Amino acid sequence: MAAKLGVGIVGCGNISTAYLSLAPMFRGIEIRACADINAAAAQAKATEFGIRAETVDGLMAASDIDIVVNLTIPTAHYAVSSMAVEAGKHVYSEKPFILSLEEGAALLKAAENKGVRIGSAPDTFLGGAHQFARHIIDDGAVGRITSGTCFVMSHGMEHWHPNPDFFFKPGAGPVLDVGPYYVTNLIQLIGPVKRVVALSSTPAPERTITSEPRHGEKIKVETPTTVHSLLEFENGATVMFGASWDVWHHTHNNMELYGEAGTIQVPDPNFFGGEVSVTKGAEPVEALPEWNHPFAVPNEKHGSGMAANYRAAGLADMALAILDNRPHRCSAELALHAVDVMTSILKAGETGNCISISTRCERPAPLGVEEAKALLKTT
Repeated sequence: MAAKLGVGIVGCGNISTAYLSLAPMFRGIEIRACADINAAAAQAKATEFGIRAETVDGLMAASDIDIVVNLTIPTAHYAVSSMAVEAGKHVYSEKPFILSLEEGAALLKAAENKGVRIGSAPDTFLGGAHQFARHIIDDGAVGRITSGTCFVMSHGMEHWHPNPDFFFKPGAGPVLDVGPYYVTNLIQLIGPVKRVVALSSTPAPERTITSEPRHGEKIKVETPTTVHSLLEFENGATVMFGASWDVWHHTHNNMELYGEAGTIQVPDPNFFGGEVSVTKGAEPVEALPEWNHPFAVPNEKHGSGMAANYRAAGLADMALAILDNRPHRCSAELALHAVDVMTSILKAGETGNCISISTRCERPAPLGVEEAKALLKTT
């Protein structure tokens, strides 16, 4: 079998640059083509990264493309992924995987019939910090997780994104846009979710773009921008999850999990790295186990300094899993369960009801130090 799989990208917006820049670090994948409904956008990315530009139909038909990476807007995810599956391609989608359980079930059934795999971002939970947290929890250092808190709060994207409209439409908002990082990480750390309750609101029905080139334009807000929810996990843990784009400043930690024997503080699940801290009882643990995970190493300059960014790790893990005939970690089942949780949070906020989660998944296999090294090219 081939040592690597050919990858084609559909959707040449902002996020495509991260995949095109970082994919060459990994074994098992080679990005060969890109496509977009805007042919000029596809040609620009192709020229910049030395790949070929295709039409969407042309990419789906290309014999050298094994995996289609779906980087379109969320409302187009199902249609594009369905096209790829029908063409006999494996699919790796940006988050959120799909926007309804019906779409997810149909996609999984079609993939099974075609004998192809589906994977989905986020893959940040494979980062060194979050896998260290997984190692600490699995090792029993803080005991069984019984509760926790998570907060993802800011004042939205209209201040920096050139085209922020879709963030405020159905299919986005803080729960479906940023929530996948948090919910997926909670699932890999604690396990599947049993039921949710929530309160939601839309304090500002209209937003004003202050970024360029559309400074001053107005956006109608069509999805809740502040949601406070409570998640009950199958193991009995209850975790409060606050998600808002109506907050100018706060002092909450991104994620804290409380165990029977101590507390673990987990950095922002939107990123691969960061500092993990642990207490034994109430006392901080100063000498944590050595954990030289390659996906914790800062490799990219950000406004606040160097940060670890290994986007495409989940894509590479899926490709190598296909080649090795093993399960991949960013699985469709994990992504569908996360979508079930998030859409149920929104439904609970709308109706005031407690919503039981109808899907289930296993925790993905941990990605330890050696397993992560095996995803990277040695030269």
